[in-house]
Amino acid sequence: MSRPLPLLPTVTACALALVLTACGGTGDARGSAGVGDPYFPKAGNGGYDVSHYALSLDYAPDTPTPLTGTATITARAGQDLSAFDLDLKGMEVKSLTVQGRKARWTRTGQELTVRPSAALAEGETFRTTVRYSGTPATITDPDGSEEGWLSTADGALALGEPTGSMAWFPGNDHPSDKATYDITVTVPKGLRAVSNGELRTETTTDGRTTATWRTTQPMATYLATVAIGHYDITRTTLRNGLPVYVAVDPHEAAASRKVLARLPEIMEWEEYNFGPYPFSSTGAIVDRQGDAGYALETQNRPFFPGAPDTATLVHELAHQWYGDSVTPKTWRDMWLNEGFATYAEWLWSEDHDGHTAQQTFDALYKRDGDAGVWAFPPAKPTSAAHISDSPVYERGAMVLHKIRRTVGDARFYDIIQGWAAAHRHGNADTADFTAYVERMAPGKDFGGIWKDWLYGDGKPAHP
Repeated sequence: MSRPLPLLPTVTACALALVLTACGGTGDARGSAGVGDPYFPKAGNGGYDVSHYALSLDYAPDTPTPLTGTATITARAGQDLSAFDLDLKGMEVKSLTVQGRKARWTRTGQELTVRPSAALAEGETFRTTVRYSGTPATITDPDGSEEGWLSTADGALALGEPTGSMAWFPGNDHPSDKATYDITVTVPKGLRAVSNGELRTETTTDGRTTATWRTTQPMATYLATVAIGHYDITRTTLRNGLPVYVAVDPHEAAASRKVLARLPEIMEWEEYNFGPYPFSSTGAIVDRQGDAGYALETQNRPFFPGAPDTATLVHELAHQWYGDSVTPKTWRDMWLNEGFATYAEWLWSEDHDGHTAQQTFDALYKRDGDAGVWAFPPAKPTSAAHISDSPVYERGAMVLHKIRRTVGDARFYDIIQGWAAAHRHGNADTADFTAYVERMAPGKDFGGIWKDWLYGDGKPAHP
């Protein structure tokens, strides 16, 4: 994720919830409401692990019910379940079935509590189908940014980081539970619906256009997107055959043309530095300025509000490795997303006749005071309102640069490529990362980096 523009081994949800005794052993056959994330404790749900979402959405602007949806969620019970929760904010639930049988439900806040007609056994794979409709919510984050379902100049936009996906589909809305997706969207003729993965079909009948998208690699809920509007579509392939799908609002076409022409070059550079690309297609969505307040690394196809600059394109594409494929276990681990993507910008600059990473590091270190980059350590944001603040980005990148200086370039690139490969399509946290670095560079002392730069308060005494 780019901060708001200045208008600037795999863990399941059930496993994470064990810290709250949510997954068995308590005598309670209900999965927990929330997985105990340190910053968003109600996000996600315990007791099951989702493997697939099949979403069918019908968008009808200027009507009393602009969105009608059906979500079929395939999951595996991690414990005996007489009840379980889904995250869904707003919207009216019309019907709900589990294993094809009507189920009872209740709602409290974002929690949709489901009570199947027959209890689910530990290890059982089950399907829950929710039919719902209404006006999707726009969610204001603790930092003041907006996500969820956003109205745009000519349509709508769904963005999910950190908790926005529950505004437009029910699910297990936490990054620790990744799944595959089929997303079908029907819109008025003349509009396009762009989403993650690959476009399977697109047909128009009786004045309505339906697009079906499929994501076959695991994806966290916060990375799912739907962009509805008028778009110029470009479909190409990279030299290695990887499909590229780019959707640009016509108002941004001229301003975007030059930077988007560099997407193949950026992708080749990132594969060289970060290892094989982890997904089956790439691309971008460029909407109008003001449609959102930030760019976001939506999987396969990053979103940009207005034409991005080269550094922002480098940043969001780098997230496909760091954040989208290797996804944090909790929102405390955001620096593993943003520190890596920010350092990718530094490396790009260094390789393309700009400032070296060392020069960027030195300039940041010269900043004094408690605000900005020194406000808190990257591995310990002070609250949910600060998980996208400067220390998570810049100081997170400084941690990576300190590792690079300690081990040398050859071993450093082995580390960042190996990290992406070792946790490909999985989840990881800061402890996993520090342990991995130490295994990859035996004999090197990282104690000072972890103590002073990663976890320490204030400005370290020495650069």
